[in-house]
Amino acid sequence: MPSRPRLVATDLDGTLLRSDGTVSPATAETLDAIELAGVDVVFVTGRPPRWMTALADGVGAHGVAVCSNGALIVDLKNAEILRSRLLEPPLLAEVVGTIRRELPHVFFGVEYGWDFAAEPGYRATEVAATLASTADVVARPVAKLLVKDRGGDADGLLAELTELVGELVTCTHSGLGSGLAEISAAGVTKASGLAELCAERGIQAADVAAFGDMPNDLPMLAWAGRPYAVANAHPDVLAAVPGRAPANDDDGVARTLRELFGL
Repeated sequence: MPSRPRLVATDLDGTLLRSDGTVSPATAETLDAIELAGVDVVFVTGRPPRWMTALADGVGAHGVAVCSNGALIVDLKNAEILRSRLLEPPLLAEVVGTIRRELPHVFFGVEYGWDFAAEPGYRATEVAATLASTADVVARPVAKLLVKDRGGDADGLLAELTELVGELVTCTHSGLGSGLAEISAAGVTKASGLAELCAERGIQAADVAAFGDMPNDLPMLAWAGRPYAVANAHPDVLAAVPGRAPANDDDGVARTLRELFGL
């Protein structure tokens, strides 16, 4: 029999969280039980840190999460970015310029860490979003460049961006909005952020159970020794990952963990 995992890594939206964005009582109880047994639980998400404050109590005593698709490792309990892998202004300007030239109808947003800015046409839903010119967008290092095609779909936009700039940066999407794709520095993925965290703790990929549902989860699921796609996952994830967990609204992560750990 294989040994039990030493660390559980899980995506949030569409995976651990229910469709209303909540953590069910059964899931919270399961995560607590696993951590009491000495197993780390790490949230690995495309969310920026400011979208994580309500979930800080769920990350266990260590308080650490991998945010922004691996670009940021964050101590949520102390509101501190521990490490960052950012997209720097010269390359950012080149990428934005290439995309704008070939896809003039898209709009850009940028995640810096705790704050966010976007061009006026991006139509950010956050009240705190700063309106920015294209020059502003490329002026500072960013954790994530967001590209929005208001009339398109995420899969189609991702394919276009990968062809245009995929040799320079990492392109993906998380399904958080139709026509929304996400760009990080080259090599920065959920897998890279999680691997860095695990290396510090002396944990090998074989000892990690990981759960996800969207294309941005694929690198993490390919890296982890025990990958699971939830039943409601994107078709590309279901095709690539043989392990299955029930759907997010059926507490799929918690149910699978209870089986793994005999809870």
